[in-house]
Amino acid sequence: MDLQIFLLLGQDGVTNGAIYALLALALVLIFAVTRIIFIPQGEFVAYGALTLASLQAGKIPGTVWLLLALGLVVIVLDGVQMLREGRYGKLPSLLIFNLGWPLLCAAVLFALPPGDLPLALQVLLSLLLVVPMGPMVYRVAYQPLAGASVLVLLIVSVAVHVAMIGLGLLFFGAEGSRTPAFTEVSFELAGAPLQGQTLLVVAASAALIAGLYFFFERTLYGKALRATAMNRTGARLMGIAPTLAGKLCFTLAAAIGVFSGILIAPITTIYYDSGFLIGLKGFVGAIIGGLASYPVAALGALLVGLLESYSSFWASAYKEVIVFTMIIPVLLWRSLTTRHVEEEEE
Repeated sequence: MDLQIFLLLGQDGVTNGAIYALLALALVLIFAVTRIIFIPQGEFVAYGALTLASLQAGKIPGTVWLLLALGLVVIVLDGVQMLREGRYGKLPSLLIFNLGWPLLCAAVLFALPPGDLPLALQVLLSLLLVVPMGPMVYRVAYQPLAGASVLVLLIVSVAVHVAMIGLGLLFFGAEGSRTPAFTEVSFELAGAPLQGQTLLVVAASAALIAGLYFFFERTLYGKALRATAMNRTGARLMGIAPTLAGKLCFTLAAAIGVFSGILIAPITTIYYDSGFLIGLKGFVGAIIGGLASYPVAALGALLVGLLESYSSFWASAYKEVIVFTMIIPVLLWRSLTTRHVEEEEE
């Protein structure tokens, strides 16, 4: 391996690690706030990338109909509860967000040819179509079982993951898709080409991480999520609604997943089931952080990206095995050094 190959592999490793770091942060956030190991996190990556690819191909993405279906289910669940409790004043906002929003997005796509829209508007539409599914998935699948054990929530996550993969196959087909690069700029570093798309991925990931830090440190909602992550019972006694915290963290996780999918769509071919493997590597980074530490999870995800890249040169057939084997020593070390604590009662 010469210096040029070393730099090229390092470039790929940092790029992949930046995406894995975002997903690891999302997984840590959801687990810390809701105790849910969110396996479908990778599906939001695939949905975001494939929705953008569908728009650029001039097609109406199937995520429009999924968003509408989820909105109708949420309206039925929350509407019945509001009617029973006499909270009629909240019905208009419920209808606007869960029904009006999907219908507005569908009307825009039918009125304007998706393939002729500017790239920025296509990216915005992809975000607007997929990100609202985060809180809807939480409301439909997880909120009724919010007080269940971690094992039950994990089983629900597996079911949601399987359902989203099946729907992805139905909406996008078995063929993979790749979007055009956002920039064609390239540089040279020590004789090795450095693509502008790579720099864009790393810079955008760093900006999003910085934005999340500002959100958690400076905003009221961010502090509420931090309080819920530290002590769910104490946060509830202080007036922080667990339902609001769950929906908010799922919204952030969905936004991170869709944003990550849009970033990597130009540099790798995405299939309907590609998100699972990508999310699983982010989960390895989250495990290194103990599903609790954001900085350690981000560093662990970056290590996963570099290890994956360099192992693909020396042993490409075993690179996935090498990456996932990292979990074993980490879990062993944590099992020997961490004192067992009983699960917090709701």
